[in-house]
Amino acid sequence: MSMLIAAAAVFVITHLAIAGTRLREALVRVLGDGGYMLAFSMISVGALVWLAYSYNLAHSSGADTQWWQSGRGLHDSGILIIGLAFFLGVQGLLSANPTSVAQDKAARDPAVVQGVLRVTRHPFLWAVALWSLFHLAVNGDEASVIFFAAFLVLSLLGVFSIDAKRRRALGPAWDDFAKRTSSIPFAAVLRGNVTLNIAESFGWRFWVAMGVFVAVLFAHLWLFGVSPFPGGWRPY
Repeated sequence: MSMLIAAAAVFVITHLAIAGTRLREALVRVLGDGGYMLAFSMISVGALVWLAYSYNLAHSSGADTQWWQSGRGLHDSGILIIGLAFFLGVQGLLSANPTSVAQDKAARDPAVVQGVLRVTRHPFLWAVALWSLFHLAVNGDEASVIFFAAFLVLSLLGVFSIDAKRRRALGPAWDDFAKRTSSIPFAAVLRGNVTLNIAESFGWRFWVAMGVFVAVLFAHLWLFGVSPFPGGWRPY
């Protein structure tokens, strides 16, 4: 379990202490944009692989203590909860968004705030938060708590880290974009800074998101050995 804790710490710290701070800017000056992206990508993938390997090792060991048991109702609600995560996350990845990598220019586009960006300017991070929170709650064993908590902490703190990084890099362009959006889902709508247009969220990006979700849904049993369907129904 100690290796899993170390891997989780490295995974979180790598992103928050490098990608979201002035250390990133110093590294870019030394390595250049391309060199930094290559180095950081390799470190990130390495940390993720180590985290996944450590989780599988700890989860299959006899030392994985069960801290709580979730009810059947929570498990059976997973399709709706994770479906919402895919609705936000996949559409967020497919949308122009100045919070995403190499999309700084999008902050200057007045038409960029549409679809899920009306809900939050961090749709992917909130999707990860929703996904990790559900899996943390539904599993309840020590290894799963450490593993999914790492993603939950990173996604929630990443919201503020990315905002600070983009504010330093984009200045007034970011301020204008930030006024028309919100980090917290629906906050900009409640403030009256943007109107909610549901129809925008049901275009081609929605169908891609749902296609990916259905594919993962039916592959879940094969990939992870657990049926995500109500009652534990097994499609094969």
